[in-house]
Amino acid sequence: MPQFTITPVSDHLDIDIRNKIDLKTKPIGALGLLEDTAFTIARIQQTLTPSLNAPTIAVFAGDHGIAKTGLVNPYPQEVTYQMVMNFVKGGAAINVLSKQNNIDIKIIDAGVNYDFGTVDKLIDAKIAYGTANYLEGPAMTQAQCEQAIAKGAEIIQSIFNKGSNVVGFGEMGIGNTSAASLLMSVICDIPIADCVGKGTGANQEQLAGKIKTLQQVLEKHQDLDKANPIAILSTFGGFEIAQICGGMLKAAELGMIILVDGFICTAALLVAQMIEKAILDYCVFTHQSEEHGHQLMLKTINAKPLLQLGMRLGEGTGCAVAYPIVQSACTFLNEMASFEGAGVSQQSAI
Repeated sequence: MPQFTITPVSDHLDIDIRNKIDLKTKPIGALGLLEDTAFTIARIQQTLTPSLNAPTIAVFAGDHGIAKTGLVNPYPQEVTYQMVMNFVKGGAAINVLSKQNNIDIKIIDAGVNYDFGTVDKLIDAKIAYGTANYLEGPAMTQAQCEQAIAKGAEIIQSIFNKGSNVVGFGEMGIGNTSAASLLMSVICDIPIADCVGKGTGANQEQLAGKIKTLQQVLEKHQDLDKANPIAILSTFGGFEIAQICGGMLKAAELGMIILVDGFICTAALLVAQMIEKAILDYCVFTHQSEEHGHQLMLKTINAKPLLQLGMRLGEGTGCAVAYPIVQSACTFLNEMASFEGAGVSQQSAI
């Protein structure tokens, strides 16, 4: 497994950044979360004039062994590869929303249970044809987990090398809300019933069955070392979640701005911050998912999401929709006049 060296963001410019924000021609705090976001971005880049270059969203897809049983998902596993083909053809929500906001997207086969052959615009990073069923044993071996983390890091390094300094993460994988719920329950020490949601559209009866099944999974793995992030990820994760984890760690190591999407991507971040706590300094949380448990997940890491639109699609759509807000944060910081520059009395605007 690659070793990541993530430098905690320096507070060297904190006072200067805050002064620049506060001395714009507005009452202090009047731009709300835009001000917090501008502060975060300027702090990450250690500059008073931050810039967003070649924004990219990386969408990782993988299948989960549990999905073959039908115990936790109303949709068949085949939907994963069908949606990947939809991504490649440009027909999904993430495609149109990214296009609207001039964001490049990368589609990655992290471990889909399908042989794509050679498909244009699809990055082959397949670890295996889906994970194992964690009702029977660990979802993946430690070697597979470490390989997935390394592969995710490699993909983000490639994106960075092409000039990007801001990257969002998305995912696709039937059954991956169950994996995320298990990760959340173990890492945050929250009962599984408070972590589980409807995922791709389970009804109440299916939801009750999903909770029961995942409780059985936790009982089977009750001897798991809960202080070991790789053990946790290997046991419950998906290849797409592991690659997102590795990608996020590499992005922070490279000093990139990380746009965090919804429930599954935040679960990947929970694992990543166990490996390197400083990764949280590099994150902008784009939205609070409607998926049950995401609010608690965000609260655990003291995250303030930019949006709450009732979305629970995944794919990185929260990143795409929130990106113009991130742009606005940079724009006001860089272009809005100061009281002194505009010749406006500061007292009159307070």
